Amino acid sequence: MPLVPTWSDIAVRLALTMIAGAILGLDRGARGHAAGLRTTILVALAAAVAMVQANILLPIGGKTAASFSVLDLMRLPLGILTGVGFIGGGAILKRGDIVRGVTTAATLWIATVIGLCFGGGQVRLGLVATVLAFVTLFVLDYFDRRIPRQHRARLIIEATKGARLNEMPEAVAAKRFRAHFLQQTAATNPGRVHLGYEIVWRRTEVAGAPADLIELVN
Repeated sequence: MPLVPTWSDIAVRLALTMIAGAILGLDRGARGHAAGLRTTILVALAAAVAMVQANILLPIGGKTAASFSVLDLMRLPLGILTGVGFIGGGAILKRGDIVRGVTTAATLWIATVIGLCFGGGQVRLGLVATVLAFVTLFVLDYFDRRIPRQHRARLIIEATKGARLNEMPEAVAAKRFRAHFLQQTAATNPGRVHLGYEIVWRRTEVAGAPADLIELVN
């Protein structure tokens, strides 16, 4: 970082930060996430401004013989990173066994670090980080959606009392689904019970919902 940054240098840093934040925020906004375009830009811009302020204060750093304290300029960007950790934690949602928002939180984190790079004058490092983050969010998403993943679902069937517990596992096995019996509970209707199963299968995200399983269960 130069000791005395010019206003043109600061303008370039902030402009590059906003462009990088917009590039990364487009992915989150297009997918309907709460932390979208404007949020990502604001997070990156806040980090950049913090580093610019630290850069401006560089000539003030040091300690005289009569001083009791030292000006630690790096505490400002470190505080920014801590604050973004709280924002990222708020972006993560957990509903049962489903966790959402982890990629959004990671996007905010990398946008903050990129903003710190641009704000500190490390333009090349910020540009490289922006390109790598863009490739990760957009290009690798194509391959990520085509990786077979294990999916789980819980199925509850109301049946007559004394029904065969292995009937469901045998029925779905032909479609390459695995059904594990979980529990049997009494139903509201007399003579009826609820049979709980856990259904496990492997499928890519682009394949969509398991319509063949729903049709088979019906």
